[in-house]
Amino acid sequence: MDWTSPQFWSGLFSIVIIDLVLAGDNAIVIGLSARGLERRLQRKAVWWGTFGAVAIRTLLTFAAVYLLKIPGLLGIGGAILVWIAYKLLAENRDHGGFKEARTFGEALRTILIADTVMGLDNVLAVAGAAHGNYVLVVLGLLISVPIVVWGSTAVMRLVDRFPLLIYVGSAVLAHTAVSMIESEPLFPVFRGNEAAAWLFYAAVLLAVLFLGHLRRERAAAAR
Repeated sequence: MDWTSPQFWSGLFSIVIIDLVLAGDNAIVIGLSARGLERRLQRKAVWWGTFGAVAIRTLLTFAAVYLLKIPGLLGIGGAILVWIAYKLLAENRDHGGFKEARTFGEALRTILIADTVMGLDNVLAVAGAAHGNYVLVVLGLLISVPIVVWGSTAVMRLVDRFPLLIYVGSAVLAHTAVSMIESEPLFPVFRGNEAAAWLFYAAVLLAVLFLGHLRRERAAAAR
């Protein structure tokens, strides 16, 4: 993929949006895990926890890019990403299950485990948006690191102030998911059939946004 091509910049834009709407949650967990420590240990836990989390995420993302080349896995990954797009819009994430750590080792362990588990959606989404381009993967990771380390509070405030960003994020995830499914070698129906591809794209996008919005409104009304 040529860096001057629209596909490259579209992929990079998708990765930036994905990181903004998904990586912020991981940063909040890092902050919560280290909050109970003294100031000196807080910074140490956040630094080493973030370093370890980024290293793990890098390995997982490169592994995901490789695995998505296996026939069948691109379609499965796309289907999972459709569900992630819906869940992002339909549910408000709860960070209350993560308790403050009492020691540096406990905080570091919590950060690494939480970021690995919570970052799987980010890994899959970035790998799918990169379409096998490792340069895009690296750029995506370079963008997500500052978000995880410094930008968590700003990102969450931005999302709270502009709820439309959640819809944009869900739409980008749905777009990435459809692109993955339509690129699946086992689904030849989409190759050379623009009508079928656009119909499928519109159906998935509208379903994610409509059903996610409906679930979000019902959850808000029930509170």
